This record gives sequence, C-alpha cells and structure tokens, in this order.
Amino acid sequence: MQLVHQDPYTSLNPRMRIKDIVAEPLAIHKLMPRKEIRDRVTEILQMVGLTDQHLRRYPHEFSGGQRQRIAIARALATNPDFIVFDEPTSALDVSVQAQILNLLGQLKRNQDLTYLYITHNLTVAESVCDS
Repeated sequence: MQLVHQDPYTSLNPRMRIKDIVAEPLAIHKLMPRKEIRDRVTEILQMVGLTDQHLRRYPHEFSGGQRQRIAIARALATNPDFIVFDEPTSALDVSVQAQILNLLGQLKRNQDLTYLYITHNLTVAESVCDS
C-alpha cells in the first residue's frame, strides 16, 4: 500500500533531487540492486509523463501538476497493488486536474491498481469511480 498526499508542495523533500525522491522507497526496502534503481526511476517517471531530464531537478523547480506526478511516481516505485489518494487534485487548476485524473485512470488500467480516493469534490469522485 502507498499514499499520495493532498499537497505535493509539502510532501516532497525540498532538499532531495527527484531521482532520489522516487528511488527512496526502492532503496529503503531493498527491492532491487542499486544498479537497477536508476533505470526503474526513469521508467516510472515516463509512466507519469516526465522524462529523465527531470532526474536532477529539485521539487521547487516544478509546477503543482508536475509535483503531483512526482508524488504518484514515488508511490508507484514499489509496485503496490493499492494506493490511497488523499485529495490529490484539490490544489490543482481544472485543466491540470483533468490531466492527473486521466493519468490515474490510465495507470489503474495498465498497472492493475486499486485506489482508495478521498475527495470532497463529487465531480472528481464520479470520474475516478468504476462504473
């Protein structure tokens, strides 16, 4: 199980580079050899719509939507079956919300994930629920 917090501005360590933020769960849980971690991080970033050009950047260099993608990438790092999303789009504007919701739907289908989605926005809830 993994968790994606509501506010990517405070949930990402500002002193860590993106490559280290996404790699941290893999290193802590010793899920793969260090040599393979960089490739896995690059793969995960591509899954969420970012590139390896973002690896050496810090969180403050990204927009809110990009930060939320980084938080999602970190949650995906350990290949969870279940992810809790605590209002992951509430701090984003409507167009970026739609992009993130589309990304979550795509990841859910492609990675066979189960979500617990916490929200107060009924329109968002309707878009993430299975029909």
